[in-house]
Amino acid sequence: MTTAAAEDSRTAADTKASGAVKADVGRRRFSLLDARLAPYVFLLPFMAVFVVFRVWPLVTAVEMSFQDVKGLQGNDWVGLENYQAIFENPRFMVALSNTFVYTIMTLIILIPIPLALAALLDRGRTYKPLAWRVSMFIPALASLVVASFIFRVILSENGLMNEALSALGLPTQPWLTSASLAIPSLLIIATWRWVGVNMLYFNSGLVNISRELYEAAAIDGAKATQMFRHITVPLMRPTIIFVLIISVIGGFQLFVEPFLLWSSGNSPQGGGLSMGLLIYRTAFTSAKFGDAAAMGVVLAVIIFVVSLIVFRLAGGTKALR
Repeated sequence: MTTAAAEDSRTAADTKASGAVKADVGRRRFSLLDARLAPYVFLLPFMAVFVVFRVWPLVTAVEMSFQDVKGLQGNDWVGLENYQAIFENPRFMVALSNTFVYTIMTLIILIPIPLALAALLDRGRTYKPLAWRVSMFIPALASLVVASFIFRVILSENGLMNEALSALGLPTQPWLTSASLAIPSLLIIATWRWVGVNMLYFNSGLVNISRELYEAAAIDGAKATQMFRHITVPLMRPTIIFVLIISVIGGFQLFVEPFLLWSSGNSPQGGGLSMGLLIYRTAFTSAKFGDAAAMGVVLAVIIFVVSLIVFRLAGGTKALR
């Protein structure tokens, strides 16, 4: 009996231990499952908002670009007629040309100037660098609506800009009444608003460059311009690519500035007409939602292609390593 009882006790203990092991394995599996599911649970709200407010409108816009939108009366499928109509529209080509010119000019202005300013700040060549950073970033915090109205006054016939030109002995300019000066007027606003922001982007990239590289170059007799060309620019390439791409996207999405600088965007002879402004007018003034959707799709494709070209020319993924 003693032996049988011992065996029964041992069997019971083994069964209990086995059950404990199984329970522990089950808890570990459940814990591992929780660890795997946790990121998706946290991402779910963002993904839901992204799908509802980004993906679904994008899919709907592409679908509308192939339709004749009639509102409550339903939509008729028209194929490529909307695309044919917009490419035959002379205002579309004017807006596209203006947007390309504006974007190219912003790249010429808003890349080298902020990079040079950031380099000066990083090397301590400015008085009170923190105050400089703050003062340069303040325009980005200002309301673009308020800023546009202020610049409408500054660029008026008797505004501050022409007063400054007169003080320098230069002829005044019809900034807001000349088609040829529409893009330069918009570039003045862009320069005022975005130079400080891009400068801070570049400054954040310069912080990651080791000081020892500059010290070694200085010992070898390198000048400041040589260090900037052979050390700063190559090591800043990832940041430069980032600023280039966001500048391209921002340039092609130009809308608020021309809309407010001129009354409802009515610039002289369409000199300040942008793609964003034309899409808005086509949709909400002419009620041609199919044509506006087609313009939006074309603009999205252009932004993607130009951004990809800029990324490739700047070195692609190799430059980000």
